[in-house]
Amino acid sequence: MLETRRLRLDYAGRRSSDAASAVVTDLDLALPGGAVTAIVGPNGCGKSTLLRGLARLLRPSAGSVLLDGADLHRLPSRELARRLGLLPQQPSAPEGITVEGLVRLGRHPHQGLFSPWTAADQQAVELALEQTGTTGLRDRPVDELSGGQRQRAWIALTLAQNTELLLLDEPTTFLDLRHQLEVLDLVTGLQRGSGRTVVMVLHDLGQAARYADHLVVLRDGRLAAAGPPATVLDADLVAEVFGVKCRVLPDPETGTPLVIPAARHGAHLVRRAATPDIHRPAGR
Repeated sequence: MLETRRLRLDYAGRRSSDAASAVVTDLDLALPGGAVTAIVGPNGCGKSTLLRGLARLLRPSAGSVLLDGADLHRLPSRELARRLGLLPQQPSAPEGITVEGLVRLGRHPHQGLFSPWTAADQQAVELALEQTGTTGLRDRPVDELSGGQRQRAWIALTLAQNTELLLLDEPTTFLDLRHQLEVLDLVTGLQRGSGRTVVMVLHDLGQAARYADHLVVLRDGRLAAAGPPATVLDADLVAEVFGVKCRVLPDPETGTPLVIPAARHGAHLVRRAATPDIHRPAGR
């Protein structure tokens, strides 16, 4: 289990006694093990900052982050790398590296300074390539891949790392809808098969509700709500946190909460829908 106690995080890890400078403030949070958690909230509310704190990329200015009861910042770096994997929002690969070369980097925490590459290491790489559908891309340079292919290659790296906990910062950023769904299907499908704990930052509330077992809703660096999507996500919460009037209905495909924003220009939309398309070519 990953949890925070009275956690406060400042920009760039700056330690300050001034609580007004904090991005994340007095956060008490318990993330369920063996489940998918989505962190959501408006822009600037501290989602990515929180994920960086959970990944030990930011040192708390107050409070603590605990992994199975142990202070994250007291764990040896190699031990932490064997237990926690991170996919940042815009990862960068060494120039010219192939997909297989990138995935092999995931085995680094499991090797000593002079340890040879073992059959177990190669088996972990092959399994990660197979699980992410990147086996056929293994010899392709990462910088020549499409956005969706590149994201799958990075996920393969984290799988080869073979950690019990996986953190992803906006894994669908810059992807079109099809590739967004492919990445989310991949991540959640792998979680269901392995029992890993997955924590990811998402922007789309419908996708978060559909794919996550647990939601964490942030507002101005503080916890606004946490729990199962069906329990947490309602019209009052969306209005309060995002400033959007809406209806929350069951998704006709999954039954999970679906946010339908209220039309802001309803009359204009009705007029456009009722106007015939005079530019449509004949016969179509």
